[in-house]
Amino acid sequence: MAAELLRATALHAYYGESHVLQGVEYHVNRGEVVTLLGRNGAGRTTTLKAMLGLVGSRCGSVMIDGRETISLAPHQIAHLGVGYCPEERGIYASLSTEENLLLPPALAPGGMSIAEIYAMFPNLQERRASRGTHLSGGEQQMLALARILRTGARLLLLDEISEGLAPVIVHALSRTVQRLREQGYTIVMAEQNFRFAALLADRFYIMERGRMVEGFTARELPDKMTLLRRYLGV
Repeated sequence: MAAELLRATALHAYYGESHVLQGVEYHVNRGEVVTLLGRNGAGRTTTLKAMLGLVGSRCGSVMIDGRETISLAPHQIAHLGVGYCPEERGIYASLSTEENLLLPPALAPGGMSIAEIYAMFPNLQERRASRGTHLSGGEQQMLALARILRTGARLLLLDEISEGLAPVIVHALSRTVQRLREQGYTIVMAEQNFRFAALLADRFYIMERGRMVEGFTARELPDKMTLLRRYLGV
């Protein structure tokens, strides 16, 4: 059995008085790609943020590599080797591509060098002197993903990385995720783009109203299409 890297148990998350996650339970094994599926507002993004404590408040249990993290601050969780690529990307407009890459500190050993990142993302090397405002949406997404690879994170939380991008860029990101899996990274993706996720994930969880309604493996996917149509409209 694969070693478990992440497990959430009875996880509740709040923004003020809004009770967003209502007892979320799921796990991720080391080296897996796991996708959280669901419509807008289902709680996928909040689930990723709750892994790092980036919510108003949370309770329950979040175990990372055997360590309980529910009471840790976000920077302490990041130092356990967790990287988060937010939906809004967070690119600094006044900095160049390379300055954006160099900005995050190393949080754990084994981070990619700039040369390794440019080998994985040739477009970024070509645009290394360009300001963040001059990058296309696809280049910004590549930069947001590349930036966390420098930190040494081995558990990557990727929020809607395919959203709003041209098919050719989505295909390039798909190849990148496949390469990262081959290199031993563990990846949790929040995705509304089922077709993108279907090619990549080892396992899936469907979310609805802040809960996990079902989990299944990629092998079971053909038998779950009726369920997916009900929850996602695919």
